[in-house]
Amino acid sequence: MAYGFLDIASTPSVKAAQAENGSLDLWTKAGANRTFDRFTEAEAAFIAGRDSFYMATVSETGWPYVQHRGGPAGFVKVLDDKTLGFADFKGNRQYISLGNLKADDRVSLFLMDYPRRARLKIFARAEIRDLSSDPDLAERLALPGYKARVERAMLFHLEAFDWNCPQHITPRFTEAEIAEAVAPIRARLAEIEAENAALRAKLADGAR
Repeated sequence: MAYGFLDIASTPSVKAAQAENGSLDLWTKAGANRTFDRFTEAEAAFIAGRDSFYMATVSETGWPYVQHRGGPAGFVKVLDDKTLGFADFKGNRQYISLGNLKADDRVSLFLMDYPRRARLKIFARAEIRDLSSDPDLAERLALPGYKARVERAMLFHLEAFDWNCPQHITPRFTEAEIAEAVAPIRARLAEIEAENAALRAKLADGAR
């Protein structure tokens, strides 16, 4: 049965909080039309452009843990319309997320596009794979030229996703995005400098 992000997120205590703050009817009606349980081309394109995401897991003590995962843009792959995957790189070797997932495979993911103020949030179940025994998956998740030691594959089997509104997302830009934005300005400055150099040369010739 298809269901939406709010079907998972709206626990009795969440609904009570919505009722107390006057938004229960709003989200009850909106939730009926927000069933996103398969990735479309729009989500696939958005995910392909990301160079990082945030992953929340829950420990056996009930404490949540949020971890940042990063790599080159497109390191998270859409394997099919209900599955994401990425090559899990060696980090500080605390393995908190990995340990949490061995006890509870549920994850919540946040994927951010700061320049465009867009946010994709995902509920999924994680699966850990040994890439040495799955060469086909290893090939699909490969990142040629990226210097990192891959320890395993991590797959996310989609339960539901939703998009957040852009309100209160502060635009931020990577070095590459800034470089792309100012490239026309730099090119124009180079043209002006060349024109100035040519004019100075002409003036110098005329003064002789």
